[in-house]
Amino acid sequence: MRIAVTGSIATDHLMVFPGRFADQLIAGRLDHVSLSFLVDSLDVRHGGVAANIAHGLGQLGLAPVLIGAVGADFEPYRVLLKEQGVDTESVRVSPDLHTARFVCTTDADQNQVATFYAGAMAEARHIGLAPVLARTGGFDLLLVSPNDPEAMLRHTRECQELGIPFAADPSQQLARLTRDQVRALVDGSRMLFTNEYESALLQERSGWTREQILGRTGLWITTLGAAGSRVQQADRAPVEVPAARARAAVDPTGVGDAYRAGFLAALARGRDPRDAARLGSVTAVLALESVGTQEHRLLPAELAARLTEAYGPAAAEILDGRAEVRP
Repeated sequence: MRIAVTGSIATDHLMVFPGRFADQLIAGRLDHVSLSFLVDSLDVRHGGVAANIAHGLGQLGLAPVLIGAVGADFEPYRVLLKEQGVDTESVRVSPDLHTARFVCTTDADQNQVATFYAGAMAEARHIGLAPVLARTGGFDLLLVSPNDPEAMLRHTRECQELGIPFAADPSQQLARLTRDQVRALVDGSRMLFTNEYESALLQERSGWTREQILGRTGLWITTLGAAGSRVQQADRAPVEVPAARARAAVDPTGVGDAYRAGFLAALARGRDPRDAARLGSVTAVLALESVGTQEHRLLPAELAARLTEAYGPAAAEILDGRAEVRP
C-alpha cells in the first residue's frame, strides 16, 4: 500500500515553562493580555504535520511520498527524512521563503501556547498531483493534512478528479476554514481524523450532524487523549480503543501525528480499524515519552512489547504483514 502525505513541513522551536499558564491569567482582564514566560529549556527540532507522519510511516517500513513546500534551508532535513525511507522528490523548494516555523511553549500541566509561521508552506498551493502520480506510478491513499488552505482544497479536489482515495485531516486549520471549504475537504473521504475538540468544531463549522458527516466519509477516527480513541462508521456501533499506558508525559507535540502514522501503517498491513487504533495508540505514547516530534524510535521489539502490555499477547500480531518494520 503506497501512501502519500500532503501538508506542513516545518522546524519546531519547543520551550518548557515550569509554571502554569492559568496562574498568569487574571479574571476580567483577558481582553488586554501581555504575557511573558521565562522558560527553562529550548529544543529546536524538525517537524511539520506531514513530515512527522511521513517520518513515522518510514520507520514502520513503508515508503511514503511526502508532498509539501519548503525553503532552501530544507536540505539537511531532506537527508534525515530520506534516511527513514521517505520519498522527498515531490517537495517544492521556494527560493525566497524560509521553511515554516512552529514555536511552542508547554507548561507544567501540558497546556500549550503556540505560533506558526507559514513561510514557504504558502507555495504548496502550486503543487499539482498529476506530476507526482506520473513520477511515482500512483498511490493507494493520499492524506490531506494541515497545510496552506488553498493547497488542502486543491489536493482534495485533484484526488476526486484523478480517482485517488484520500483521507481528510483538517486539524488546526478548521478554525480558519469556511463552511463550504470544510465540507469540500470531508465529502467523499476514505477516512477522517480529528481530536475530540476538533470533532465538535468540525460539526459546528460544516453545519453537518455527526450522522451526516459519517455519511460522507468511510471512517471517522477521533483521538481522545488519555481516554484512547474512537473509530466510527455509518450504521455501525463506535469502536472504542483505550490508550496505551505512557511511562511519562514528556512532550505532547506531534503525538497526534504519531498516532496517524501507526494507524495508517496498520491499515497498510491489512489490519482492521481496531488494530490500527491500537498501533496508533502505541506509536503515540512513544512520541509522548520523548521531546520533539521525530525523536522517538519505533523499534520492532519495543512496539511488540508495548502492544502486548496494553492489549494482550495477540496484539503484537498487528506488526505482521506485507511491510517490514524499519530498524
